[in-house]
Amino acid sequence: MADTLPRYDPTRDYDWNYAHAPDPVDVDVPPILGNWKFLGLEVRSPIGIPAGPLLNGRWVLYYARLGFDVLTYKTVRSRRHPCYPLPNLVPVKTGPLEGTEDELPAMVSMEGSWAVSFGMPSAEPDVWRRDVEQTREKLEPGQLLVVSVVATVQPGWTIEEVADDYARCARWAVDSGAHAVEANFSCPNVDTCDGQLYTDPPSAGIVARRIRDAVGKTPLILKIGHVTQDSLADALLDQFGSVVDGLAMTNSVATRVRQADGSWLFDGARRGICGEATRRASLEQTRTFARRIARRQLPIRLIGVGGISRTSHLRDYLEAGAETVQIATAAMVDPLVAVRIRREWTERA
Repeated sequence: MADTLPRYDPTRDYDWNYAHAPDPVDVDVPPILGNWKFLGLEVRSPIGIPAGPLLNGRWVLYYARLGFDVLTYKTVRSRRHPCYPLPNLVPVKTGPLEGTEDELPAMVSMEGSWAVSFGMPSAEPDVWRRDVEQTREKLEPGQLLVVSVVATVQPGWTIEEVADDYARCARWAVDSGAHAVEANFSCPNVDTCDGQLYTDPPSAGIVARRIRDAVGKTPLILKIGHVTQDSLADALLDQFGSVVDGLAMTNSVATRVRQADGSWLFDGARRGICGEATRRASLEQTRTFARRIARRQLPIRLIGVGGISRTSHLRDYLEAGAETVQIATAAMVDPLVAVRIRREWTERA
């Protein structure tokens, strides 16, 4: 059945995939026994999906019927923003990534990891706000809708203006019915400050506090990128410790991609690599933050992201300190991955 289910078509552009979202399907989804929480909210399972695959409400509802219970609406903005041109998803040949790689070779077929190049596109606020509201109403009990937001940085903006734009989108998301808000502080595919905000803890702290003021008691998540230095992890927790409810990690490991003819893809710019190659680095980052959060006795929950495609991967992240996980690459390649994980979990319980 997996081979016949609709999925994102990387040969088509973003707008085509946005307009051709599949209808929900009728699939037998096994339960994962246990009392599961997401940032203090009750949820049916610890299995979620990040913003990347969920272009709009129809995509959200499609994966909601396929075993995903924490669903993150693709990153939205305070104004319409176009997607980068094709290609947006390019398979790459690589083993586990450490973050020191300067380049990777492109491949024709997908073998577990790919370079991602979207640039955080967004529909107009009137469109996505209405869509979020309608989507929230159609989710089942025990399923949660997270809305990912980002600023649309303009030339000459101060960090205060960046913070205001983040906060504006976050407030709109809450007003539209989001159970939680995710502020995207990491996107290696853009060249504005929001794409690497997590690497500048003082500025990230200013933005996080402004968003907190805007969303009130609604759970707030910050999505961060690959952190390899303990000092950066400590500095981020210094800024976020009393402000946020969760951290989602890791938003890819970035490098450049070279084609078979020797030329650069994406004009030689770095792109985030997602999929199996990021699992080891993401797990280690989860452990690093879990230790530091426990030492400081902070009420921050962790969301594990990176290379999850099996039940053993889910268990690894939970044991590393994650409260929930998010599956993107494997879900785009195999829409039934969550069903398979849930079935294996039950059989091995």
